[in-house]
Amino acid sequence: QIRILSSIILIPVSIFFIIQGSFTFIFFLSLIFLVTSLEWFKMTKNKDLLRIFGLFFLFFSFFSTVYIRQYIGLNFFLFLIIVCIFTDIGGYLFGKILKGPKLTKISPNKTYSGVVGSFFISLITGFIYIKYLGQKSKILLEIDPIFIFLLILFISLVSQIGDLIISYFKRKAKLKDTGKILPGHGGIFDRIDGLMFVVIVTFIFYKLNFIP
Repeated sequence: QIRILSSIILIPVSIFFIIQGSFTFIFFLSLIFLVTSLEWFKMTKNKDLLRIFGLFFLFFSFFSTVYIRQYIGLNFFLFLIIVCIFTDIGGYLFGKILKGPKLTKISPNKTYSGVVGSFFISLITGFIYIKYLGQKSKILLEIDPIFIFLLILFISLVSQIGDLIISYFKRKAKLKDTGKILPGHGGIFDRIDGLMFVVIVTFIFYKLNFIP
């Protein structure tokens, strides 16, 4: 119940700042950068080199986020967010309902059925978003449907890998959550871990013209 109630507040607030863009969005990201940096420091006690690498990663991810939102477009940025969110939801639902073999010891709650659910649900919601809400995105309209199919699978895969990587560091630090700032959710890192990896990979692929 706490998780649902906090989501009801967090989602509209986040959407407001994302839609506003410009300096309002950068201010919002700066606050997130500050909190996630503190959470990263908590996970990497007495590991200076890892802390520096993590800060560089965080800075690069937030730079990539601003670039995608401002220059590639709002609709495409929302598309990335939707795919990442429903990757998590699909993994959670399929994992809870179907259960089955565990994926890895790094994150004991993740199952193979959850991985399938992540891909399946992200594909459905990704195509629904493009059909009904993504009409203003030049990139999404011009890309071939088969490429979009592969793109959604790739985004979902990167998001899941990012989630596992952060789970590994949490496990090493003997932490269940990266923080307690979000009631029912844990830390901000817990909610955006996969997305941070996705925006970096998307930025790089866009610059290399792999994404038209």
